[in-house]
Amino acid sequence: MIKALLRRRIAAFETGWGYDAGYMNDLLALGPWTLIRFGLVASLGHSAAAPGAALAAARIVGTLSGDCGPCTQLTIDMAEKGGVRPEVLPAILVGDLAAMGETAALGYRFARAALDRDLETGDAARAEITRRWGGKAVTALGLALTTAQMYPTVKYSLGHGRTCSRVTVAGTPTPFSLAEPIAV
Repeated sequence: MIKALLRRRIAAFETGWGYDAGYMNDLLALGPWTLIRFGLVASLGHSAAAPGAALAAARIVGTLSGDCGPCTQLTIDMAEKGGVRPEVLPAILVGDLAAMGETAALGYRFARAALDRDLETGDAARAEITRRWGGKAVTALGLALTTAQMYPTVKYSLGHGRTCSRVTVAGTPTPFSLAEPIAV
């Protein structure tokens, strides 16, 4: 019974977001608790402890580290629905710090520094995040970055990551194309 409920939730997610979540069915095949635990871990990346634009930037950077299309598109769509201004999102995709605005740029610099193991930039970003939004925001951004990487990693490892695509924002194609996985 719980498997049937979870299958319906996966199907509703796919329909609602226009996203192929077949890899979630693979997780469910291991047992309902596998999918539930996956969802619980993923939920760690959602917090009100940092501004939405900064969280979106961290999630996008994390997703881009392992994806060339659908997961990135889903992350963009969720950021839009979450209230991030559409003009900020293409700037995050291409790393245009000036165009993405101060809040997103701080989340972006923090995330890039973590992935690049850039201690100097990371220390400065953490200090600024703590000054502006408090210590919990650092943790929230770190979890957003980490959990965003989880989706494409699981998807590709299970053989479901096969489509690269142009990313759209508010229905408009961006100049950013993920024709091939990018090295970040």
